[in-house]
Amino acid sequence: MPLIDAYDLWKYLQKPFVSALGLEPDFLYPLENVTIAQGRDAMFTCVVNNLGGYRVAWIKADTKAILAIHEHVITNNQRLTVTHNDYNTWTLNIRGVKREDRGQYMCQVNTDPMKMQTAFLEVVIPPDIIYEETSGDMMVPEGGSAKLVCKARGYPPPKIVWRREDGGDIISRGGPQGKTKVTSLEGEIVNLTKVTRSEMGAYLCIAANGVPPSVSKRIMLHVHFHPLVQVPNQLVGAPTGTDVTLQCHVEASPKAINYWTRENGEMIITNDKYQMTEINSSAYSVQMRLVIRNIQRSDLGGYKCISKNSIGDAEGNIRLYEMELPNRKSRDEDDYAIEETNDVRSSLQGPLREGGREEDAGFLGGGGPTTSASHCFPPHTMFLLTALFFAAC
Repeated sequence: MPLIDAYDLWKYLQKPFVSALGLEPDFLYPLENVTIAQGRDAMFTCVVNNLGGYRVAWIKADTKAILAIHEHVITNNQRLTVTHNDYNTWTLNIRGVKREDRGQYMCQVNTDPMKMQTAFLEVVIPPDIIYEETSGDMMVPEGGSAKLVCKARGYPPPKIVWRREDGGDIISRGGPQGKTKVTSLEGEIVNLTKVTRSEMGAYLCIAANGVPPSVSKRIMLHVHFHPLVQVPNQLVGAPTGTDVTLQCHVEASPKAINYWTRENGEMIITNDKYQMTEINSSAYSVQMRLVIRNIQRSDLGGYKCISKNSIGDAEGNIRLYEMELPNRKSRDEDDYAIEETNDVRSSLQGPLREGGREEDAGFLGGGGPTTSASHCFPPHTMFLLTALFFAAC
């Protein structure tokens, strides 16, 4: 029997039953709207007092399809069940809600006229990236353009937000405001023009519609350019017998092959003499280091740091020269001269520190020490004469 006929039959079967107390059925609580994520279970609860001999039915109002009468399910939908607590509560359960379950639901009592209350079932769907319509990793030459596309489905329709994984700015050019920088951008499409190497990296397309969880896709943008070599110090000096480090900064994409050579083209390999290392500074920049141990005169001269990728190559030049230490012999002679001067000063200052000695008085008198000299000059006078003498010299 078609569903519309079942609905007409339900109306036909409505009969004016009267409860034992002569009271009309009455809804105790309103039927509440339900919002549920697809795949979860939904439930409507209808509470009727004074039902008496009347019956409760559940109807899908928008299609007029009878779902259940009292405790019996009429529809062929096996996901629907009805429960009754043997008093005044009837519950309609929908397992594993689908999008087509969305709509108006009615709890109806077959009074004359009939009594009913309705509620809406909203089925929401978490966002999902449509991978076949979304960009994958891409490569563009520096100065070129890139179009990033991200599409998602869900209900309500998801909002797309773009961010850079490293937290950097997304640069927009060519608009009415010229060049602009933003940390995030809304919309399914991002157009990047005149792309520079600083825009290289991972871009995140994030889809959200308020229904957890949000989803995202990581799109890697590779910007290709030929190598660039920068040399911080092109002239490096060091004494023989010591170690020295030479450095070059390289920027290249795709990843380059980096190596060192002598100025005659001889390639340098890692051994007890040389140690080569590379330190990544970013997705496209590297710091090259060459350590030369125990420098000898044969190590002096020119060195080259060379970088090559599929687009081109570049090199930097460094010249290593010997830095002489101060002459040790000259330093020893200077130290001897200083010590000799100090000895002379000590010998001259000695009598001043010991001014009361008798031999100093004899020296001032021009002859040997005598008793009369000591009686003629008191001690403090002798000290004063000695000081005057050295001052005159």
